[in-house]
Amino acid sequence: MAAEDQRIRTPPSDPTEFVRFLSVAERMEAARVDVANTDRLRAIIAEHGWPGRMLVGDEGAEAAWLIAQHADHQLDFQREALALLERAVNDGDAPASHLAYLTDRVRMNEGRPQLFGTQVADITKGVASPWPIEDEEHVDQRRANAGLEPLADYLNNFTKRLTVSRRLIGQ
Repeated sequence: MAAEDQRIRTPPSDPTEFVRFLSVAERMEAARVDVANTDRLRAIIAEHGWPGRMLVGDEGAEAAWLIAQHADHQLDFQREALALLERAVNDGDAPASHLAYLTDRVRMNEGRPQLFGTQVADITKGVASPWPIEDEEHVDQRRANAGLEPLADYLNNFTKRLTVSRRLIGQ
């Protein structure tokens, strides 16, 4: 499921890049993939609980988080996954960075400011701007606690990867 999620989002010429501009047809395909993956992950969770490291290993836990992260069309599920992921992080069964990203994604989808600055809202003249951040003065402290790099470094690296991706796809 994670491979299918990333197939549509990753530039075929460089799988290490994480930014890709999708055509309308690709966005529609990504939405179909996201909904199908979300439905399947929901069934897995109903049967087994959150698929953390102890149940599915690091790669499986990463895949579960990725699918929950991209479940934007099913906010109720994202909220459920967030609560389960928080318990998994508290139990040492998932990385805190996953919780930071999903927390921000849910808050953004609810129209609220994010806490960790993981979600980019706009890119203007090659500069990435995050979705609004609550208590921005302390964002780097929260990011460090979650094992994330400082916000300025994240945004700078995001912009660098975006520039590379644009060159790769000819935009």
